[in-house]
Amino acid sequence: MEKTRNNRAWFMVLPVLALVAFSAVIPLMTVVNYAFNDTFGNNVFFWVGVEWFEEVLGSDRMWDALQRQLIFSAAVLAIEVPLGIAVALAMPKKGIWASVCLVLMALPLLIPWNVVGTIWQVFTRIDIGLLGSTLHQLGIDFNIGQNAGAAWATVIMMDVWHWTSLVVLLAYAGLQAIPDAYYQAAKIDQAGRWAVFRYVELPKLKGVLLIAILLRFMDSFMIYTEPFVVTGGGPGSTTTFLSIDLVKMALGQFDLGPAAAFSIMYFLVILLISWIFYTIMMNLDRQERPR
Repeated sequence: MEKTRNNRAWFMVLPVLALVAFSAVIPLMTVVNYAFNDTFGNNVFFWVGVEWFEEVLGSDRMWDALQRQLIFSAAVLAIEVPLGIAVALAMPKKGIWASVCLVLMALPLLIPWNVVGTIWQVFTRIDIGLLGSTLHQLGIDFNIGQNAGAAWATVIMMDVWHWTSLVVLLAYAGLQAIPDAYYQAAKIDQAGRWAVFRYVELPKLKGVLLIAILLRFMDSFMIYTEPFVVTGGGPGSTTTFLSIDLVKMALGQFDLGPAAAFSIMYFLVILLISWIFYTIMMNLDRQERPR
């Protein structure tokens, strides 16, 4: 018997589609217009083709910012994912302490991004900051306004402090979803703690960890507020990531054409990486489904 389809549900989606079109598609079309045209003002545009894309791709500035961005994203992922798994494994599974740990893990995620940047900017100041003044008294140069290493260490520590909790919560949820039968079977086989993690917990966490890596990569690749508040992209341009460089190009220099082309390529890179992760997650889901 053929199932009757009810397409009236689409009417419930139309307001959402209209809102997305208004808030996303229309601004995107404006950016596309600036990316392929030039203007002398008064809303008079003339076609320049891919000139702005060639200018951005031929600029060392863009490639340097991309290199810094990739290094930053790789560094925070290399720290946050293993650290998040370790913390999730160490958390209690039941009882009031499990609830306390979950609340504590959620607290950093509730703090606005600009507040996080302000906290760490004050924390690392050599005159009043707890970390900065302590290291200064110990004879360690940790001036984030002059020392590139200190600036990089600060933005990485800040991101780890702010976002490791997300990995912890996702990994903890994945661990809680593992049936007790797997642990009982491992206990019967007298498997050690590492063997349980390697052959039971880690395979069951694949999907969750892919989601965590995708979310953290996307956020770290688009990071702007926190490093801008802490270092302003400095010293020099050592912490000028792609988003900061894009804002400087668009608002600081008012080069709207190159900035629009830059933003489109930026968007396409994020979209491509997201599609790759989504494809991997779908393939894993198909493999784990019972046949």
